[in-house]
Amino acid sequence: MQRVSRTSSGRAGRCRAGAAALALVAALTTAGCRDDPGEPVEIRIATGSPTAVYYAFGQSLATILNRELPGVRASVVITAASAENVRLVGSGAAELGFTQADVLPSSPTQSPPVDAVARVYDDQLHLVTTDGGPVRTVGDLRGRRVSVGAAGSGTEVTATRLLEVARLGDDAVHRERLGLDDSVAALRSGRIDAFFFSGGLPVRGIEELAGRSATRIVDLGEWTEPLRARYGQIYVSRDIPRSVYGMNPVTTVADPNYLIVRADLPEPLVREVTRLLMERRAELGAAHPAAGRMSPRSAIATAPLPLHPGAAAWYRAAKP
Repeated sequence: MQRVSRTSSGRAGRCRAGAAALALVAALTTAGCRDDPGEPVEIRIATGSPTAVYYAFGQSLATILNRELPGVRASVVITAASAENVRLVGSGAAELGFTQADVLPSSPTQSPPVDAVARVYDDQLHLVTTDGGPVRTVGDLRGRRVSVGAAGSGTEVTATRLLEVARLGDDAVHRERLGLDDSVAALRSGRIDAFFFSGGLPVRGIEELAGRSATRIVDLGEWTEPLRARYGQIYVSRDIPRSVYGMNPVTTVADPNYLIVRADLPEPLVREVTRLLMERRAELGAAHPAAGRMSPRSAIATAPLPLHPGAAAWYRAAKP
């Protein structure tokens, strides 16, 4: 049997990747994604706050797509996060985006025209307050000023559901709708008593807050089962260990995050995006640890969304 050196093997792999990229360019031109071969294919990635996970993940993914897919021009879009991202991708104002699973309609007949590329990691709901302050449980939020996340964010969806199951709906809490950066500033200035934020560990904005001032994350573990009972089995309990923010460990509520794609994007393009998403996990993980926790085996669990045919084709060939 002929023995293939590592150098030869690496060269062969690069040749295969180059051939796939050239075939992709031809397929995109044929599919009408480009008016002429000199026009780049635009991939806009809907993300979130610049100090949260979606943005770091999206920036790294855009860098990889620009470097490795000839004729593609990828960029990130700063948004309010999940709900806005689903709307942007579904309307064609973005090609890719990140969303929490609980933002998506539970019925396939209500689903927007988006498909999934992958389940990427789990978001963990943070309830952040000042250390030494009066908020030690969810019940302590009654009558207080609380940010439930930006309008159109996944945080707002999850936080609102939690307040409902905790019987803190309607006017029981004075709600503000602030993004992460504004929530941090409002807590530091005393304008709010606490804020919710849902993100993969660690959330840089919360990490920076904890480094500057005495901060507490409230334990939410008791609310996972009530959320599951009312809203479905997507919610699970996850720990936030001391090593993440340097605070006492807590248990919180988590739900999956998906990378979604316009359903009408060509299969060859989505297949290549999926390949790079999985094959460049180390690079993505260097941008944010949450991005490095993906695996092909877990990535295919995207209910209620179907996988895009291009993504499904890559997973079938990879046999996760």
